[in-house]
Amino acid sequence: MAKFVIQKESEEQFSWILKTNSDEVLLTSVTFTTKENCLAGIENSKKYLAAGNFKDLVSVRDEPYFNQLGRNYQVLGTSPMYETEDDKNVGIENVKRKVPTAIIEDLV
Repeated sequence: MAKFVIQKESEEQFSWILKTNSDEVLLTSVTFTTKENCLAGIENSKKYLAAGNFKDLVSVRDEPYFNQLGRNYQVLGTSPMYETEDDKNVGIENVKRKVPTAIIEDLV
């Protein structure tokens, strides 16, 4: 089962990482100023799973990746870099499939 891992970045910064049961990173969130906002970010990630909520991107090294977008195109999370477009598309499908049932692991 996938999990959202909540972590404390600094005294006033929190983030989450969406991981598979084998600890593969699917998404890394933006940072939040409170733990409550971080939890709200997880809920938004679960809410915004339609195809239009994923933006295809390419890094300066020509590596495909994507952002998951929420309301008003706000970035919720960023994927790792992938070797191919096909790998990136599999990553998007994994997020769509795993997010709805992902548990929360609170490391804070």
